[in-house]
Amino acid sequence: MEKRYSILLVDDEPGVREAVQAYLEDDEALTVTTAENATRAWEILQTLTPDLVISDVMMPQVDGYQFLGQLREDPRFTTLPVIFLTARGMTGDRIQGYQAGCDAYLPKPFEPEELEAIVKNLLTRGEAIAQQGSGGSNLEGIAQDLREIKQFLGQQNQLVTTPAPLKIDLTPREQSVLDLVAQGLMNKEIAKDLETSVRNVEKYVSRLFSKTGTNSRTELVRYALKHGLTQ
Repeated sequence: MEKRYSILLVDDEPGVREAVQAYLEDDEALTVTTAENATRAWEILQTLTPDLVISDVMMPQVDGYQFLGQLREDPRFTTLPVIFLTARGMTGDRIQGYQAGCDAYLPKPFEPEELEAIVKNLLTRGEAIAQQGSGGSNLEGIAQDLREIKQFLGQQNQLVTTPAPLKIDLTPREQSVLDLVAQGLMNKEIAKDLETSVRNVEKYVSRLFSKTGTNSRTELVRYALKHGLTQ
């Protein structure tokens, strides 16, 4: 990893903070900022936008699930990768973490090498997505996409529908997401409508881009309407 990445580590145990920070910063590409609780972490996020967050789950006052919910409610952090560290390793706890929108769940005690591998995987994956121009975290790009979508939808009566050149098989959930994207809804609104996480919606939108050969929501809607994939 040639570029430098910023990581925010949130844990109420000083020993864990010191050990994880020291281990990760052995890699010159990684810079770690620490916070002793979610409240302090939120204060840091007002001036620092990290590339990834590592958070404990069991913390006083505001736990990891509540902190993650706060992150996902803020447009600045809806796509920010989050790793949960916790002593709770039961399947139900991991499911709750993934449903809340975390990207990885590592039970304590853990091997530092495994944490580092997860961190680098998430960072390089995020970099690849950004280079593909998904625009998932670019608010201005999303806003422009929505403006174009709404303008395009207003001209549907002038559109001539043609059959798709190739059959595209969409799952029921992909079809639902596509229909809502065509209505001009944001990922957060789609997630609420379908009772799922924003991260899941992002994954479905990425699949739709791949299946239709499009690179933006505007192109996706135009393609879907032109080929009769949505109404």
